[in-house]
Amino acid sequence: MAYQPRHQMKLYVTSTSPYARFARIAAIEHELSDQIDVIAAQTRQAGSPYYKINPSGRVPCLVLQDGTILEESYLICRYFDGIGKGPKLVLPPETHDWEYGRLVALTRSFIDGIAVLAREVRRPETEQSPTIIEHEHARAGRLVDILEAELSTLTMTGPFNLAQMIMIAAVDSGSRYFDWNMTDNRPQLASWAEGLRQRPSVAATSPFDPL
Repeated sequence: MAYQPRHQMKLYVTSTSPYARFARIAAIEHELSDQIDVIAAQTRQAGSPYYKINPSGRVPCLVLQDGTILEESYLICRYFDGIGKGPKLVLPPETHDWEYGRLVALTRSFIDGIAVLAREVRRPETEQSPTIIEHEHARAGRLVDILEAELSTLTMTGPFNLAQMIMIAAVDSGSRYFDWNMTDNRPQLASWAEGLRQRPSVAATSPFDPL
């Protein structure tokens, strides 16, 4: 059956992308679900019809009602901040400072490495790069140790924001896609992650559930 649009915007995602997940979290937080069709994109496939929508083939990708395309999770979350209900998530007013920016950058480095690692381990074994896997696994391990020590800060315990969204998306991707429970031997991370998973927007976008 041909796709029949129901809403004003279309958000193209994949279930394996942690970047797409935190864009979906932002949409729910801003009560925009009734304005958005969430569509599973076919990526990394020759001739995918998705490439006619977004030539880069990346997700997430938000198509506005007038056909404008917004690619990249940070930009999409900024857009949702501007049109949605509730507090802003990308630049919450109470955290306009370098400390907040520092933790957003740190969590972004963390999720970037997790995304590379997740893509690599999903390749056929003969196409995987042991060097990349070893490098990214080590980098993620270093970063998650640093980030565990940051979980008591206002940015990570205060009003819900981009740094928290990125962090939970990265941690859950590690558990889901390459069987790495990062909360083992990290009690503060275990408690923080379990608490955040109870948030409706986080629970509704779990990578363990199909789109």
